[in-house]
Amino acid sequence: MKFIFVTGGVVSGLGKGMTAASLGRLLKNRGYKVANQKLDPYINVDPGTMSPYEHGEVFVTEDGAETDLDLGHYERFTDENLTGNSSITSGKIYLEVIEKERRGDYLGKTVQVIPHITDAIKEKIYNFKKQGVDIVITEIGGTVGDIESQPMLEAIRQIGIEQKEVDTVFIHVTLLPYISGSNELKSKPTQHSVKELQSLGIMPDILVCRADTSIPEKMKEKIALFCNVKKENVIENKTVDNLYELPLMLEKEGLAEAVCKKLNLRNRKPHNEKWEKLVKKIKSVKDKTVNIAIVGKYTKLEDSYLSVIESVKHAGYTNSVKTNVELVDSEKITTANAKETLQKYDGIIVPGGFGNRGIEGMITAIKYARENNVPFLGICLGMQMSVIEFARDVLKLEDVNSEEFEPNAKNLVIHIMEEQKKINKKGGTMRLGAYPCKLVAKSKVMKMYSKYLLNKEETSSNENSDSKSLKKIAEQDVIYERHRHRYEYNNDYREQMEKNGLKIAGTSPDGNLVEIVELENHPFFVGCQFHPEFKSRPDRPHPLFVSLIAKSIK
Repeated sequence: MKFIFVTGGVVSGLGKGMTAASLGRLLKNRGYKVANQKLDPYINVDPGTMSPYEHGEVFVTEDGAETDLDLGHYERFTDENLTGNSSITSGKIYLEVIEKERRGDYLGKTVQVIPHITDAIKEKIYNFKKQGVDIVITEIGGTVGDIESQPMLEAIRQIGIEQKEVDTVFIHVTLLPYISGSNELKSKPTQHSVKELQSLGIMPDILVCRADTSIPEKMKEKIALFCNVKKENVIENKTVDNLYELPLMLEKEGLAEAVCKKLNLRNRKPHNEKWEKLVKKIKSVKDKTVNIAIVGKYTKLEDSYLSVIESVKHAGYTNSVKTNVELVDSEKITTANAKETLQKYDGIIVPGGFGNRGIEGMITAIKYARENNVPFLGICLGMQMSVIEFARDVLKLEDVNSEEFEPNAKNLVIHIMEEQKKINKKGGTMRLGAYPCKLVAKSKVMKMYSKYLLNKEETSSNENSDSKSLKKIAEQDVIYERHRHRYEYNNDYREQMEKNGLKIAGTSPDGNLVEIVELENHPFFVGCQFHPEFKSRPDRPHPLFVSLIAKSIK
């Protein structure tokens, strides 16, 4: 197995994750089995209990790990389903080591950062050998020089020594700032960043230099000389108009070729045709724009709904329209201003979330969408709010709420799941990961998924990854979607809801858990308990988003 380590310098936000994701796609297109991994220095065990304002969205994997949002980039670019082993935090490592110490596993030895913490980090990286991976790409979070990431940098330094020289490559992503006064790029921050990395015992093999303009050849020569790398390994990473152009730009700049050369891998002919077709399609999108509102409570940070926003874009590409996504603060929506606030949007999404802040605004937005035939998609909390809105305004029930917000309400149309009742700890205890959902025959949602499955061969860039499960879905009408919740639809209200038009379109295979609801007499009104955004890909968009945008166009 080969090892690629991606570090960052100068400032955060340079696109380490995007570089790692793009490289994964380029190597996969050369026929190599690739896995991406993120090492995050923070002490939280995972981002599951962190505020979206603190760290953006929590991305959930098939096996139920609550992970950093960079894993979403990895999956969207490589079209490979990752696991919890792809998201490692300092907190997870320290917790594991301390639990071993408490059990006596270290036989009374003094437990130290080196070797115990670094060995635990290395074990997570080496774990990919068991999965038959050809190349693991490990991104180290933060910026070189941060005190928190030192054990992780030390661990990858040790791997560089333990492995053959041709089995590891160190890529450093850095910044070349443009100084408008002198009208030139400056290389000094990159030089200092590389010097900092070298002081930790890591010699970068490749520099990926982020810049807003092209890097002159003379500057590449200067960077190569002062940073001790070959000139051809100074890779230009210029800002692109659309992030999905990045793999092709880095291909042109020779990143994958440089990596293959260092790892002594055959630089096979890259099969980038499907990705080129995707980028061409994005660039050829018509001038028509569809306006979509995401009505949520975490609107101060776009990353809070990153996967939802990307999924809308994917669906736009498929429908050959541009999508303008705007975050609308649900706390500011009232009955008095709902029409004024929402009438300019062609479609409305109410995404997931926790707590009762802003829920009345969500319910008001859902009522507006229902009564005015505006295409609507409710995700997780959004689905639950659509059930509450229907019970209040159509069924005319009194004192309707979710047990999460008002446990003593008369009509709890959303209540806590049975297996969640005795759970007190917050982290990693929800219903997490992929679960099967049986689609109801002849439902609108069934038709959406059926169309997606029929066109699978044309839209998927992944030739192998889900072929068996897709066949199973086609035969048994079963889909697998990722969840993150504690509360569910209360079955006591099923008959009353369905009789009045809010139909059940998907349930757990035993029929006990309601997974999808849809409104009978509406162009598009769907609520799903799962998170479809986690499985959408730019070249294989999720059917619910595709259908939402298709109806929003009309």
